[in-house]
Amino acid sequence: MKKIKIYLDTSVINFLYADDVPELKKVTEEFFAYVKEGQRYDVYVSDVVINEINKTNDPIKKKKLISIIESYGLTKLPNFKDVEMSALAEIYLNKGVIPRSKIEDALHIAYAVVFEIDVLLSWNFKHLANIKQEREVLIVNIEIGYNYPIRIVTPMEVDYEDSNDI
Repeated sequence: MKKIKIYLDTSVINFLYADDVPELKKVTEEFFAYVKEGQRYDVYVSDVVINEINKTNDPIKKKKLISIIESYGLTKLPNFKDVEMSALAEIYLNKGVIPRSKIEDALHIAYAVVFEIDVLLSWNFKHLANIKQEREVLIVNIEIGYNYPIRIVTPMEVDYEDSNDI
């Protein structure tokens, strides 16, 4: 069985500590339990995720968030395609798919697209995990020659019983 490739944006890691939304925290914990199992998903992050975590003001929380990457065996995508990813992110910003003030969100998408990741997982409903955004990203990608289909969803939408359904 081919593993599903999943890119995590920073929000998914953050929600492991989201005590103010216990139902979403629980879903996130369940997702990470499957990640730990290691049989269904190959899970990736990027320098964008690490840089966002490093902006965390609370040093204890920052250390916990960084430790998630190592303790769950998340793979950091390489930077050898930086120019391509930056250019793609800029296209998303210029076409209004992502607001200019949310460059990190555009970069998360660009990483997932350039590395042909199956799913970008996010709790960011406003700028990433919603039907409108997914559709706009796919339209732009097709216009400029990126034809690999990407899904942008929340951890609630990952099928834990049979990963072939994604």
